[in-house]
Amino acid sequence: MFTGIVTDVGTVRSAEQRGDLRLVIETGYDMDSIDLGASIACSGACLTVVDKSDDWFAVDVSGETLSKTAADRWREGARINLERSMRLGDELGGHIVTGHVDAVGTVVGVCPEGDSKRVGVSVPRDLGPMIAAKGSVALDGVSMTVNDVREAEDGTTHFSVNVIPHTAEHTTLGELAPGRQLNVEVDVLARYIDRMLAARAQ
Repeated sequence: MFTGIVTDVGTVRSAEQRGDLRLVIETGYDMDSIDLGASIACSGACLTVVDKSDDWFAVDVSGETLSKTAADRWREGARINLERSMRLGDELGGHIVTGHVDAVGTVVGVCPEGDSKRVGVSVPRDLGPMIAAKGSVALDGVSMTVNDVREAEDGTTHFSVNVIPHTAEHTTLGELAPGRQLNVEVDVLARYIDRMLAARAQ
């Protein structure tokens, strides 16, 4: 379980295709405090630490995860938003994030708004009912508040968020540009409500 509050930005040092894709991620975390088998959210995807050293850890990215996430996150040199799993008693500064990516979104626009940047994102239409204005969504593992949401003419759902300077500086969201793909996770409560309503309609 995570909160969507990024605590480090790591860099993929190497990506090696084995049975799964093995990533070695450079980090500023104190690796003595992280056990093998620990969960770390890597740009929104919950992955398991399978090896580590003083300034890096390794994870295996399964075919299922690769099929559901933005491929550009898993290449050598990519910058990765990192968050360690939440412990009981930790401050819930963002919202409840599971690290299970629902879809890959695409940035459709970035424009200045005050000191912030308003970012428009397109997601598959079936995700639309689970995204609400003033609700929460995780983008590449970062907890964000939705400004507005609408159904687009191209059959997708569009929504926007504001990236404030602090978020831009301390996560990869400061690098966003049109066409960039993002790992999107909707609010877990919306996910369960959507499933219950679908089941009742059957």
